[in-house]
Amino acid sequence: MIKLVASDMDGTLLDGSAQLPPETYDLVNRLFDRGIRFVASSGRRLDTLREFFEPVVDRMDFVASNGAQVMVEGRLIDREVFSHMMLRRLKNVVDMFDCLHLALFDSTNSYLLDDPDCFELEFDKDLRRATRIRDIPDPEVSVIKASVFCDRQDYVMDMAYVLERELGDRMVFAPSGRRWIDVMQKGVSKATGIRQVLARYGIDPADAMAFGDSMNDYEILRLVGHPRAMENGRYAVKQISEGVIGTNVDHAVQRELARMLDGLDAGDAALA
Repeated sequence: MIKLVASDMDGTLLDGSAQLPPETYDLVNRLFDRGIRFVASSGRRLDTLREFFEPVVDRMDFVASNGAQVMVEGRLIDREVFSHMMLRRLKNVVDMFDCLHLALFDSTNSYLLDDPDCFELEFDKDLRRATRIRDIPDPEVSVIKASVFCDRQDYVMDMAYVLERELGDRMVFAPSGRRWIDVMQKGVSKATGIRQVLARYGIDPADAMAFGDSMNDYEILRLVGHPRAMENGRYAVKQISEGVIGTNVDHAVQRELARMLDGLDAGDAALA
């Protein structure tokens, strides 16, 4: 029996306009009423995720900023921040390549270490409350998220390899969208966040389902017993999933959850 459902947001749960289909709220309520936890698992920050789910925010959990922020039953149970030294190393490598541009994020603000015109808004990179800065923020600023924008789409995989080669001892790099590369601290991912949620409820990963489309979903899809990949997703995540559903444009996750819940309702009716 499925006891927890986790879903990525952009390219997965959100539609083609990066909006949350309104039927999602009813599905979260139905899952909650059946004792099935729903977790939004995203590269987006916690503040933006909570805005998306405001009508049902007290009936679900969150793994935000690629695992750097974990909220269970309305309580922040984990927050991972980058060290000043790690950010300095990251900036030094990014500065070696004229196609790369660094963006850093604390819990509410965005910091752009290049001209704003260098960046392209895409998926979870909405760059809220953006400030142009010349150097990495002071150590007092708690940076929970880092992303690198590559202004040449055909260079993204090359640059992800370079970043991994230079900094792979402390960081992990996952292409996200068309031109962005998400930066994660070693040992911090969506999967580590989901593990904490599972542990809080005493749920075995085998009893969890997850939906994803991108490489920063890879670890969580490998973790759970019932991984589902989006038709619009990356080749690798499709290969390691037990099922490939439709696209986010067609609200495929919502359809899959409705099908599952309708099946449970039908089973209850048969037993009545």
